[in-house]
Amino acid sequence: MKRIFAIVAAAVLAAGCGSGGAGGGSGNRLSIATGGTTGVYYVYGGGLAKQLSASIPNTQATASVTSASVENIKLLAGGKADIGFSQADTAADAVNGKDTFTAKQPIKAIARIYDNYSHVVVAPGVNASKLADFKGKRVSLGPANSGTQVVARRMLQAAGVNPDADITKQQLSINEAVQAAKDGTIDAFFWVGGLPTAGITDLATSKPDMKMLDTSDVLPTMQSTYGQQYVGLDIDLAADYKLKGTIKTVGIANVLLVPDKMSDQLAYDITKTLFEKKAELTAVHPEAKKLEVKLGQQVAPVALHPGAARYYQEKG
Repeated sequence: MKRIFAIVAAAVLAAGCGSGGAGGGSGNRLSIATGGTTGVYYVYGGGLAKQLSASIPNTQATASVTSASVENIKLLAGGKADIGFSQADTAADAVNGKDTFTAKQPIKAIARIYDNYSHVVVAPGVNASKLADFKGKRVSLGPANSGTQVVARRMLQAAGVNPDADITKQQLSINEAVQAAKDGTIDAFFWVGGLPTAGITDLATSKPDMKMLDTSDVLPTMQSTYGQQYVGLDIDLAADYKLKGTIKTVGIANVLLVPDKMSDQLAYDITKTLFEKKAELTAVHPEAKKLEVKLGQQVAPVALHPGAARYYQEKG
């Protein structure tokens, strides 16, 4: 069934990606590569698709389910998507042609949009209070080709845990990981996303004895190894997931990417819609409240698309 779904999803993406990348033709069919259905990327992307379709003449935008960051960049580079959500660390690897990427990827950024929070979730009844306790446990690192998996592997290594040898590794989507935690078939899982993430809200509601780990102990090692793209963020568990307490975790910015060949006018129109429809996007997901013109330009080391840069210049 997974193979059939993957084939169908690929067909949907290919069909949805029209002339938008090059900005030609009589209309634009824009495919937005997002993430899993219970993650923020998908919800945010659906809201953005609606606003782009309503705001840009002769444009029909659709949001597609993907494994998120790594896959999204590959779809953009391969001409199978026109807009893609990504974590900044994965995007940095892409433009530098390192780690997951064997060559520099032809992408540009239109905006930094909000920060992702690393969620390290421990299933009910499992004895683990820090990442080092995951040795010998069944742990999902997130789906293959996801930004979650990039961060999960780096966090485990920073904690002295070999993700390929010290754990029973699984690669589950957020939906699959939540269900596996409910069923007791995994001990813990990683998810890197905005607040709140619907799948984790669902788990916390049905299994209030689940735990989320404080991971501030691995941040210094991650920063010294990979740079200041990783930051410390707080999750107010009570406000976001109706659990007890506050934890500190590893954060990473999110960027909205497009192919570098996209026309300047289309990139400008997308950027303008993103910021001018902030209220409508916030009604879809609260992370859109963090859209700010000044912050939006902070996409280094990915280069801003010239069309997006023109919008920022106009805004002063």
